[in-house]
Amino acid sequence: MSTPLEQYALLSDMRTGPLVSRDGSIDWLCLPRFDSPAMFCALLGDEDDGRWQLRVVDGEVVERRYLPQTFVLETTWQTAAGRARVTDFLPPATAQGDLVRRVECLEGEVEVEHDLRLRFDYARSTPWTRRIEKEDGEPALLSIAGPDAILVTGPLLHWPDGSDERAEDAVDRATADASSTQPGAHGDGEEEGQPAPRLVGTFPLREGERLDWDLTWFPSHEEPPEPPDADQALAETVEFWAEWAGRLEVHTDHQPIVLRSLLVLRALTHLDTGGIVAAPTASLPEWFGGGRNWDYRYTWLRDAAFTIEVAIAHGLTEGASLWRDWLLRAVAGDADDIKIMYGLAGERQLTELELDHLAGYEESRPVRIGNGAADQYQADVVGEVMIALHELRRAGVPEDEYTWGLQKSLLRYCENNIDRKDHGVWEMRGEPHYFTHGRAMMWAAFDRGVRAVEEHGLEGPVERWRELRERLAAEVEEHGFDIEINSFTQTYDNTEVDASLLQLPHTGLLAYDDPRMLGTVERIERDIVDDHGLVHRYRTEAGMDGLEGGEYPFVLCTFWLVEQYASSGRLEEARTLMAQVIGYASDLGLFSEEYDPQSGRLAGNFPQAFSHLGLIRAADAVKAAEEAGTES
Repeated sequence: MSTPLEQYALLSDMRTGPLVSRDGSIDWLCLPRFDSPAMFCALLGDEDDGRWQLRVVDGEVVERRYLPQTFVLETTWQTAAGRARVTDFLPPATAQGDLVRRVECLEGEVEVEHDLRLRFDYARSTPWTRRIEKEDGEPALLSIAGPDAILVTGPLLHWPDGSDERAEDAVDRATADASSTQPGAHGDGEEEGQPAPRLVGTFPLREGERLDWDLTWFPSHEEPPEPPDADQALAETVEFWAEWAGRLEVHTDHQPIVLRSLLVLRALTHLDTGGIVAAPTASLPEWFGGGRNWDYRYTWLRDAAFTIEVAIAHGLTEGASLWRDWLLRAVAGDADDIKIMYGLAGERQLTELELDHLAGYEESRPVRIGNGAADQYQADVVGEVMIALHELRRAGVPEDEYTWGLQKSLLRYCENNIDRKDHGVWEMRGEPHYFTHGRAMMWAAFDRGVRAVEEHGLEGPVERWRELRERLAAEVEEHGFDIEINSFTQTYDNTEVDASLLQLPHTGLLAYDDPRMLGTVERIERDIVDDHGLVHRYRTEAGMDGLEGGEYPFVLCTFWLVEQYASSGRLEEARTLMAQVIGYASDLGLFSEEYDPQSGRLAGNFPQAFSHLGLIRAADAVKAAEEAGTES
């Protein structure tokens, strides 16, 4: 059995997002960016696919927490003889990628076990690893594979006073093993199944003693950088996160987890480019053992748009402007061929590949990197972008010729594709259709264009936009709503429902308490809400998506139902469902994409920005309903 996702913690320097398990194993690490090839890939295979474990021998984890308002992780271990604390963090301030790990003995005596297995390029490359001396004479370990280099410093290579022969022997054996490793990859001189180079050792600590390790990424053609001072890096990292969190405005009964969710969105935002990844992981299954395994380490326009909205709602207008700038840069120059997702810097080529050598999380195959959905047409995307930028205008952020000009180009793109079928918000891999949600979002795109002219004095072909807006409203009413079942439908040519219909009021096309919307909610409750009250995206057995197998309920969709309940007079039900779903978060307040109520496990890519966005909006909707006194 793979390590349950809820046992992983996210670390972040806003360039990458490794996952460290409760027992101290970093099983996923991509450097230097979220979407770089993984060099620790045990998450999708086993320990020989790369991991870094730091644990206390014969110890039990008795506490795990983030330092308040940060992504500095503290894990406390207890043994019969003592107690120790492990601190893991990534300093955002360093130019290179650094991962710092510290162990402190708090009481008595403990023995620390260290196990580092380096593999590059999703465990397809075994690095050339050798021992070197830094300028100060201290030993370090250098590993190189292609463009990537890793420098490891710390007591795995040097025991401070040289008095512990056992520790030094372990280090010498590990270094000798690593030194004998030559560059290679599976199928290129390396025997299939050959283990990764291992650096192992055990180190005794007494009360008051501590050890620090640092793993630094740098381009292999450059000289190794100097690792950061651990004390200074820790202080700067805490200050970095706390300063940002101090700007947040959170006023709900769910303040701690809303604050953590906002921090997650920040953690998944690339520090240099402003692109926000949907999740820091790839190919974690939507059904254990199934084939619905996708790479989410890219920036969806939809996610960026939703992020802008929640940022504005929580006092982060400046941050929302930065996300807008990323969005505009990504689309610039290709507004007539807009993509639904891009790389972190706006890359358009996200070729999907299968990695046959990896066993997969819970043996869920194929393991995929890249994402073929990048080439899909999805009709809702422009609408979501226009809604977000409309909210930014309302918040007082001015438009200039460039930002408004690009929005006009997006509306031209929308008009040019107005008769085109699409693959829907859920990226169906079957035949395209007219999805009701997508058509309503096209209505929203033209509506926000019209309002930009009417309410903010901007210039544009407003009469044409009004005409298209009215056409789409009539079309959705005629083809998207089925009178016989008293519900909006998934597509114009079926009577299925899907959870995206819960977003129709968000477009402004109709109210949350519109009788047609209430009928749709009733149908959703009947068809895609399970016995636990959790919402599926749609009925996979209907065969619309072109994929085999099923999937678990979606966390985001269930939060959408909370939002609908709160906004339509069902406040007590909203509170109850909200509390239930919050209870599915990990002990650190993290959500993945799905939740399996049978096994009580999180599933899908982790942590998921969409899930945390849904939580924030649901909490805000409950608070707004309470203040408005809308409970029936």
